[in-house]
Amino acid sequence: MTYRPPSPYAPPRRRSRLPSLARGPRPPRLTRRGRLALLLGAVLAVATAITVPLLLSQDEPAVEQPRTLLVPEGWRAGRIYTAVDRALGLPEGTARKTATAPGTSLALPPAAGGNPEGYLFPATYPVLGATTPQGLLRFMVDTAAKRFGAARIVEGAKAHGLSVYQTVIAASIVQAEADNPEDMAKVARVVHNRLARGMALQMDSTLNYALGRSTVDTTYEDTRSASPYNTYERKGLPPTPIGNPGDEALDAVVRPADGDWLYFVTVAPGDTRFTADYAAHQANVAEFNANRGAEKS
Repeated sequence: MTYRPPSPYAPPRRRSRLPSLARGPRPPRLTRRGRLALLLGAVLAVATAITVPLLLSQDEPAVEQPRTLLVPEGWRAGRIYTAVDRALGLPEGTARKTATAPGTSLALPPAAGGNPEGYLFPATYPVLGATTPQGLLRFMVDTAAKRFGAARIVEGAKAHGLSVYQTVIAASIVQAEADNPEDMAKVARVVHNRLARGMALQMDSTLNYALGRSTVDTTYEDTRSASPYNTYERKGLPPTPIGNPGDEALDAVVRPADGDWLYFVTVAPGDTRFTADYAAHQANVAEFNANRGAEKS
């Protein structure tokens, strides 16, 4: 028979019993009164064990469940201020006043001049009863500073001869102009190509920002505006972002698509046409106008 060493997981062997005389005297038996006392003590112990947690649970404060504030990509600061006021149950205008108050101390770049437009990063934020507009706005700006300070953004901005703040401005235009995320890199290329050639950007989105509206229709009178956001009259980027861009728009600016495009127009939803030929662009614009006319009739 093969010898097998004992398994470390095997239960220990029982020792053989010694004669009853070697085990010593038996322990004393409880009297009837002793058994009753012992049983009563056990009942009291169980009752105490149940009662104490109940008392503690009544004294402990309830944990507040956070609500959420959703800030979508592209929202302008004014719309975000309104959403913050509603989320916190504050009078309208409170968040706007807080954002511009000297004591708020938002960590904005010097180029922003104290204007948080572009740095109220789009995301979903938890909101509690103790949340203040100052704390919430600070967190938005701090989140933006971390995202915009990423190596790919800093290095990408430098590669295109832009500062990080200028990159955020360009990204806000891309966010507003692109019909869908797939077109963002192409719109960004148009922005870069026009800046490189010293051409006016001629973006409706910047003009609409100056006029405080959102539309796809721009008139000749609109393009004569004296606003610094009128990129039909003024070359280069506008002085500030025109909204709050997300990661996709930032990535599009630092990594634009390859192309020689100088013009684009969204002829119909999902149909944005890019070209370097002005005559082709004029034909696309005519098709856009025809489609808009059909929608209004």
